[in-house]
Amino acid sequence: MKKLVLFMHVSLDGYASDSNGGLDWIPYNEELEKYAEEVVSEVGSPVYGRTTYQMMESHWPTVLEDPNASRHDMEHAKWVQDVEKIVISGTMDKAEWNNTMLIKDKIAEEIKALKEQPGKNLVIFGSPGAAKTLLELGLIDEFLLTICPVVLGSGKSVFGDGVEKIRLKLLSSRTLKSGIIATRYGVEK
Repeated sequence: MKKLVLFMHVSLDGYASDSNGGLDWIPYNEELEKYAEEVVSEVGSPVYGRTTYQMMESHWPTVLEDPNASRHDMEHAKWVQDVEKIVISGTMDKAEWNNTMLIKDKIAEEIKALKEQPGKNLVIFGSPGAAKTLLELGLIDEFLLTICPVVLGSGKSVFGDGVEKIRLKLLSSRTLKSGIIATRYGVEK
């Protein structure tokens, strides 16, 4: 059975983006890129909310046409183009990007059915709005959080109002040279 895993960069005070929706506070470097590659290697299907999906859809296909793209970016662009993607959105009418499944309603039933299929895990990339919905539905099995060494003071939080207490068990952690703490937590059931 597949797990639904949330992979998200968060500030020390728990924000997934700054107050302008920006992510420039994440110290993204080669070491974090390699860690992200490890995460991607366990992904059967990436799961996105509408905003993240549209951002990915507008960016990654253009990389395939860019002769100056790095090896890493080109490999990731090929992977994300071909992999089965899942977008959770109540406002989209259709998802046109190659191999994309749109879940508009009956989210719990659809995700539970996907989790019962064989294969690699479903991994939510960022997407704080969709992640919060999936948290509230009790569907997330693991959390992969990269805790960045920054306090934002405000921004978009996944773990704010409406989320019930969830007990977690630390499965692994490591500190990157940039000061990021990469953690994996399992949900205690």
